[in-house]
This record gives sequence, structure tokens and C-alpha cells, in this order.
Amino acid sequence: MSRIKFTHTYNDIISIDNLLEAWREFITGKKKRKDAQEFERDLMANIIQLHNDLAAMSYRHCGYEAFNISDPKPRNIHKASVRDRVLHRALYRILYPFFDRTFISDSYSCRYDKATYKAMDKFRKFFYKISENNKKTVWVLKCDICKFFASVNHDTLKVILKSYIPDDKILFIVSVIIDSFSVRAGTGLPLGNLTSQLFVNIYMNEFDQFVKHKLKAKYYIRYADDFVVLSQDKIWLEETLPKMGDFLEERLKLNLHPDKVFIKTLASGVDFLGWVNFPDHRVLRATTKRRMMKRVAKNTKPETVNSYLGLLKHGNTQKLRSMVKSSHVESGISQLDIG
Repeated sequence: MSRIKFTHTYNDIISIDNLLEAWREFITGKKKRKDAQEFERDLMANIIQLHNDLAAMSYRHCGYEAFNISDPKPRNIHKASVRDRVLHRALYRILYPFFDRTFISDSYSCRYDKATYKAMDKFRKFFYKISENNKKTVWVLKCDICKFFASVNHDTLKVILKSYIPDDKILFIVSVIIDSFSVRAGTGLPLGNLTSQLFVNIYMNEFDQFVKHKLKAKYYIRYADDFVVLSQDKIWLEETLPKMGDFLEERLKLNLHPDKVFIKTLASGVDFLGWVNFPDHRVLRATTKRRMMKRVAKNTKPETVNSYLGLLKHGNTQKLRSMVKSSHVESGISQLDIG
């Protein structure tokens, strides 16, 4: 496959100007954090030192601080040092615009002007097109990749990046970041890195291109490790599934989650991105609903309630919206903008 080449230079990434812009983007919303304040105390000295280390090719990535979150399932997050995160952002600022142009339009995770609700809207649009306005049966192949971030193979990722990036110095610094973390030898990316969001999209773009151009799947949507293919032809979906599994395993060292793969009609309800989708409506997944109500009960701040009301606008949730609104009333919150 012929690939366009990345034309920026190593100096574009490590320049003082780019590092300072990366810092300005990084510090937004983090001014009260102790580690950010410490870095800012000698900002120019720290930026210049980072630049000099990168210019001399002597830069080394520090370790990670690990902590757990529930989002909604337990996740292990690894946070890099401020110095390293400034570099991550400097690299991201230059790499992202280039790679984003190589991605298919229906890849929605961690991209500008893309969002979960846009993926769901495209899902609905595909359904109406395939079903000829709900006149014909639509089958949906729904898949999920097992332990996605933890399974990314470092060497495979580096080979993919090298096929786009001719500059060995850029490849060196990218490799340093990739190799700074592993779940097991040569495998895994940290959930906390900004660069990881870009790297997994570059990694999965190989699969996206295969599905679109080799398998000729016209109605395909991917959001991170969740993807769906819609079709009138159930047999074609059944024949396509093992081809997808083989490509993921052989080319990307990834495996489909055995408990999260199914082919079913949209009329029976398809769980995708936290919503159960039907031909004429979608409802919030039961587990998501319960988790949301528990959080609202514990945290009745206006911004929390409003964020959930914003989420609920994307489905048939009138009763649920009323419950969320009433929860803030019962808690005595006043002057809440509920739209």
C-alpha cells in the first residue's frame, strides 16, 4: 500500500516555540497541581533543558505514577512526569494533523470534531440507508477488542510509523515514548498518555483500511476498540468476521473479545457505545443508567447534573431526564441551568 510521507522535521517538533506552545496547551486546567507548579517555577530553564536533551538525542523518559479509576469499569492509569507530558504534547501537535488526514471518516475516537454522539448518529444514518427507511431487515456485526491498549505490540506500531515517517530522529523519539511503558515485554500503551490516543488510532487505521478497501465493508464504524458493520446480508457478515479476526491477530497481534462479538438485527436491540439502539429510538444501557443515577445522588453539583443531561439529549430519555432533574431539586440546588 502506497503511503503519503510525513514531511515535518525533528527540529519542528523539538523547537523552543513548539515546546512552549505544548506547555501552554498542557497547563490549561492544571495550574493548581503541584507538579505543574514546580515545572513552571523554572519554566524557561526546564523547556531549554528539554530542548537541549532532545537536540543531543540524550533524552530519556521518566517512569510513571500509577493509579486506578472506575470509568465505568476499573482502569489502571499511568501518569508521566510533567516534562514528559510536555514532550508528548509537542509531538502530538505536529503528528496529529498529518495522521488525521490518513484516517477513514468513520473512525471517531480521540479526534477533533468527532465524538461518541456523532458515531451514534452515523450508525442511525447507516441504518436508514440500508433498511430503505426501515422497510428491510438490517443485521449488525458488533465486535470489541480484548484488552486493547494493553495488547498493542511495540514493534508492529514502530513498523507502521516508519512506513509514514522517514526521519530517523523522529522515529527515535517516538520509540523512546513507546518503549517507556509495557504491560509485558514489548507490549502495551499507557492509558494516561496523550500520544497513546494517537498511536492506537494509527495502529487501528491499518484495520480500518483493510475493512473498507479489502473487505469492501461500506457501512463500518469504529470508536476505539468498539466497531460495527451493518448489512442486509447476514451470511456476508458471518463470512467477514473470521477475516477480520485473522487480520487483527496476524497483522496487529490483537484478539476479538469472545464474549463481545455478535450478529443480530437492529430490531432486537444493538448495544453500541453505551446505548441500546433500535430502528426508531435508542435507550441508555441499564448499567450506564444505574451508574449515572448513583453518581448524581452522590454529586449534585450543577456541572455534574448538566453533563448528564447533555448526554441524555442524544437518546429517548425523557423519563430519565426528569429523574436527573428531580434529583437536583430534592437536593435543594437552585439556579441550575437544565435546558
